[in-house]
Amino acid sequence: MTDIILKHGAYRTLLSFQKFEIIYDGTVYFCNKYLRRGDRTIDQMVQAARSGKQNIAEGSMASGISKIL
Repeated sequence: MTDIILKHGAYRTLLSFQKFEIIYDGTVYFCNKYLRRGDRTIDQMVQAARSGKQNIAEGSMASGISKIL
């Protein structure tokens, strides 16, 4: 049986994904160290950093789908 959707690339090996992981980890560290707990800014900063990683992962999956079209 053939796969309808091709396997996506190994996005975790991409330099951009690895850099976003560092940015995410640094953002979480910074927020925990320098901002007050419960501050809405923490949520916004962490979510923005998480979005960068997620966009790369989703783009990688989408590239596998677009190859069959």
